[in-house]
Amino acid sequence: MPGAWNAWSWDADPDTVRRDVSVAHDRFTGSGRLSHRVRDVVGESWRRSALHGVDPDATLPSVELTGHALRDHRDAHPLSVAMPLLRRLLADGVTGPQILAVGDASGRLLWVEGDHRLRSRAEDVHFVEGANWLERSAGTNAPGVALALDHEVQVFASEHFARGVQRWSCSAAPLHDPDTGALIGVLDLTGEDRIASPQALALVRAAAAAAEMELRAQRISGRIPTPGRPLDDAPADAPGRAVLRVLGRDHARLTLDEQTVELSRRHSEILLLLTRHPRGLNGEALGARLHEADASPVTIRAEMSRLRRLLGTGLLASRPYRLLHPVDTDVDEVRRHLADGAYRRALETCAGPVLPGSEAPGVVDLREELRAEVCEALAAHAAPDVRLAWAEHPEWRDDPRVLSAALDTPESPRHAALRGRLRRLGA
Repeated sequence: MPGAWNAWSWDADPDTVRRDVSVAHDRFTGSGRLSHRVRDVVGESWRRSALHGVDPDATLPSVELTGHALRDHRDAHPLSVAMPLLRRLLADGVTGPQILAVGDASGRLLWVEGDHRLRSRAEDVHFVEGANWLERSAGTNAPGVALALDHEVQVFASEHFARGVQRWSCSAAPLHDPDTGALIGVLDLTGEDRIASPQALALVRAAAAAAEMELRAQRISGRIPTPGRPLDDAPADAPGRAVLRVLGRDHARLTLDEQTVELSRRHSEILLLLTRHPRGLNGEALGARLHEADASPVTIRAEMSRLRRLLGTGLLASRPYRLLHPVDTDVDEVRRHLADGAYRRALETCAGPVLPGSEAPGVVDLREELRAEVCEALAAHAAPDVRLAWAEHPEWRDDPRVLSAALDTPESPRHAALRGRLRRLGA
């Protein structure tokens, strides 16, 4: 089965998924009843779309910005500085037809670029600059759902609520202000079936993280200001650079103000989850991501109090629980190397799985996301010597996908051992 946010799993048949969901869509629009064949995230979006009055047979998104109004809004938007990076990652030199779209937090598409043939077809459904693709305007679609839930997501073919959009598939991720955590926009890839593959969502997720880091880098360099205060006017109690290391460790190591502390497993999980949710999490949401019998709001409050006593009051806030200042992680470092094409450095940084002893759902999700991103990037783009080194990495040496990628290189004396390992694994 696919994950909650993926349209289909690695071994799924997209045609079968399309047929099953199409039947479920007809049933829902005819009777209001949801089938178990529909992912929960899609079914709930269908319900919201129906409540908003979206007509599955007639609705087209409204075009709200054109001409000078569109250009002025786009030029003033903070994401404009990240567009050159996003073009390099998702538009320049791509091997298949796809559309790159970036919208604001209100759902309006500000940049729509990429394959000219696809863009011409997309105009028929108003997938154009200035159009609003929130759920209430367009029904279920990846940018709209990503903004509604503040989470990356895929919407595949007949999962779209409006039938006129069902020949398309899309993968989208929300974009946040790296200093305030505020939702400022959405990044989307739109195209045909392959845009709903697991690797496509991993690519969009990595590109979104790279865009947020680019925005932060631009502010640090002084090219653009930080919202709410001058660049050199940090709060008096602001800690120095904070780095959380979680790869290959059951207990995270936090370096803060040049001091290092090893955290308990629960505190490791909490701090890592808060780095993934800059806008914060309430007690119920944090407890759900920890998902243990004792992870009630009362228990979460107690753990957060202990964590504040350990780290001081300048880093953590409550209502909701959130980080007051950015905490970099070695997961972020791996993703930066992947975005920069520094695949050997990404492999060297990836010392092991994310908190390998943790079974918290939020941590497991991040662990699997990073593994998929590394696997996709190295298999597709790494040089032969890096792929051979990858096959000897302790975390990856028994992964058939990695061994196959390493064998897809010029013949080497090491290939015999790799082929033997693949036979032993029965692959």
